[in-house]
Amino acid sequence: MTGRLEGKVAIVTGGNTGIGKRTVERFVEEGATVVLAARRADEGESVAAACGPSATFHRVDVSIEAEVADLIRSTADTHGRLDVIFNNAGCPAPACRVQDVDLVELDAATSVLFTGVVAGMKHAAPIMRDQGSGSIINNGSVAASRAGLSSSMFYSALKAAVVHLTRCVAMELGEDGVRVNSISPGGIATGIFGKAMGLSDDDAEQTAETVQAALGGLQPIPRAGQPDDIADAAVFLASDESTFVNGHDLIVDGGLVGGRMWTPQQQGLAAMRSLLGADAAHGSPI
Repeated sequence: MTGRLEGKVAIVTGGNTGIGKRTVERFVEEGATVVLAARRADEGESVAAACGPSATFHRVDVSIEAEVADLIRSTADTHGRLDVIFNNAGCPAPACRVQDVDLVELDAATSVLFTGVVAGMKHAAPIMRDQGSGSIINNGSVAASRAGLSSSMFYSALKAAVVHLTRCVAMELGEDGVRVNSISPGGIATGIFGKAMGLSDDDAEQTAETVQAALGGLQPIPRAGQPDDIADAAVFLASDESTFVNGHDLIVDGGLVGGRMWTPQQQGLAAMRSLLGADAAHGSPI
């Protein structure tokens, strides 16, 4: 039995750690030829080598359009096509009050979190349109849907821009057979939380296990999300199983943004009944 991505050529940006690394591994496991793109060469080359001959590393800073263009052009020239691009590379954004934001720092975050995604779509689009097929996947966030789910309001706003632009581009490219979707992770146990708290990249990557317990109680499913949860969603969107899925934001969060959890809701209702002297057996549900 062949893999779900057999014969496909894929690019994963930010593929050296966390969600990106696991996605590279899963794509290779499912039969894809993968170009892993990232800034840190040592990590990227190590991940590619561990994945075997189906993975190669290409150093790229997604905030520099010329490097993104070279990544995509060289991938298509080498392999003859481009079937999937997962615009996954990310970075922290300023975590402060709006009155205190440093616009230079905000511009730097924007160049990765938003403009880098635009560059990936811009340069993948003509190749995929000429093929008449392709899957563009952008990394969003539950913070795009709800305020207060990121340490940075600016990160939330930039991810909301990514999710909405995904829908807009899907309306254009869908006419040419190219699908554009986003994945919005919830609390995934990776080094991103350490990076948001100001730790170095190397130190942050050592914190994934530490944050698992803290993330476990945030959503109805009582565990932290894992990179596999997002990588598996990316496999689905990259595969031919999702050929009628376009302009969709696939939220993978264990129910975090679904609403108020059952237990605290019931505790709140019990407190209200007690306050009002209501009979729980005869009270009407609120």
